[in-house]
Amino acid sequence: MSAAPDLEKDFLSPGFTLSKAPGPIGGPGAWLGPDMASRREEWTYTLSDSDIGELDDAMRRTREKAFVDIDKAAFELPSLGSSLSEIKYELLEGKGFVLIRGVPVEGYTLEESARVYWGIGMHLGTARSQNAKGHLLGHVCNLGDHLDPFGNPAKARIYQTRDRQLFHTDSTDFVGLLCLQKSKSGGESSISSSVAIHDEIYRRDKTLWKALYAPFWRDRRGEVPPGKIDYYPMAVFHYHAGKLSTIYSRDYIESCLRFSELPSHTETQKAALDLFDELSESPDFRLDMAFEPGDIQFLHNHQILHARAGFEDWPEVERRRHLLRLWLCPENGRPLPDSMIERYLTIEIGDRGGIIGGSTELNVPLEPV
Repeated sequence: MSAAPDLEKDFLSPGFTLSKAPGPIGGPGAWLGPDMASRREEWTYTLSDSDIGELDDAMRRTREKAFVDIDKAAFELPSLGSSLSEIKYELLEGKGFVLIRGVPVEGYTLEESARVYWGIGMHLGTARSQNAKGHLLGHVCNLGDHLDPFGNPAKARIYQTRDRQLFHTDSTDFVGLLCLQKSKSGGESSISSSVAIHDEIYRRDKTLWKALYAPFWRDRRGEVPPGKIDYYPMAVFHYHAGKLSTIYSRDYIESCLRFSELPSHTETQKAALDLFDELSESPDFRLDMAFEPGDIQFLHNHQILHARAGFEDWPEVERRRHLLRLWLCPENGRPLPDSMIERYLTIEIGDRGGIIGGSTELNVPLEPV
């Protein structure tokens, strides 16, 4: 049996503190699902014919460029760019999510759809690696393999199966999904405000609220950065510079129990996680949305949790559910506390997030791998 890690000696820098919010946060980020469901026009942007024309022109101008050489300046969008700036502000300072509708994916090849999506994304931030393989463009589709509950070796991460995906956040500031093809049934996206959940837990039980500001051990599940070990400590709630940032994945917390040197969860920790899950999944907090081909969902991970229903796919391979994913880092993101370094490796604004392994080489795959 390995020796139990020393939290302060092995992970926490001198002067490290875990700051708690003074109480409920409130504001536009503390929304409730039923209210948002009745106000869809506030978070849905439908592309106009003029917008699509700009996207087509930019895609043609840059079609010979490598993806990594296409930035905001190269993918110029004279009018749509202004709308994307407003969307970016809404992600950072508003509700934290938006749905863009109307990308004409039916008329594009897969590469053309990917280029248009990439170009839109570059107006919001720079692309970050989504796995230890260095994928800057992710393919969310069913590759037929499954993770077991404890993260034992598997060929695919959970987003590449048709299983239900529990509420969680990703290792980046923004996450985006472009729907190319939808499933035969199921697969709906659900999101919840982690700010609203934080505030409700504070009102219900301050002991459990405080427990979520203390570190839980998290499993890296084989995606270990250079110089790091298989797990790390991370609180769920982090309060810094007047902002609440949340990092959550119950699966990765639970699978850390496979390491015999780590302690089991206390009853208070279990109750805190259970209440967090209960509220995330509650119809009083959750907002559900069904994607149509051409929809793009963008989320701010620091304030939005997301999940996915399990789905039934089409028997024909060419019809199966297929989404493209981007992880993005905006140049004007919020300050993050030192307590998040183990997750992000660096908290430098404009250059943080993503997953890097020991031999990661950045690349943009145009087919699911």
